[in-house]
Amino acid sequence: QVQLVESGGGLVQTGGSLRLACAASGRTFSNYRMGWFRQAPGKEREFVAAISGTGSITLYTDSVKGRFTISRDNAKNTVYLQMNSLKFEDTAVYLCAGVRSSKGSIYVSGHRDSEYDYWGQGTQVTVSS
Repeated sequence: QVQLVESGGGLVQTGGSLRLACAASGRTFSNYRMGWFRQAPGKEREFVAAISGTGSITLYTDSVKGRFTISRDNAKNTVYLQMNSLKFEDTAVYLCAGVRSSKGSIYVSGHRDSEYDYWGQGTQVTVSS
């Protein structure tokens, strides 16, 4: 069993930055592909970014490319989401998710929330306009 705990959310003005962190416990962290998803009020959960177990492969949804960076520190069992140039439409609850890398290719299923087995509780990010 893998437990995930997010932190780093908060209130920020448009154009500002935040760094989210997701601490994992339970198993060999490097064996897990990690992803960030977000859910705004009244909307479906959407993919934000994913990173392979070694950190060598990253994926992003188009709306955050060039603004967000996903990274991981396997020695600390932590995955990060650096968010720059934040926009009002980035406001959402951000959730961390994990799945064993052996389950499938990050290119095929990295963006699919149904492919992830472990989820954190989420952290609120609010961007004021």
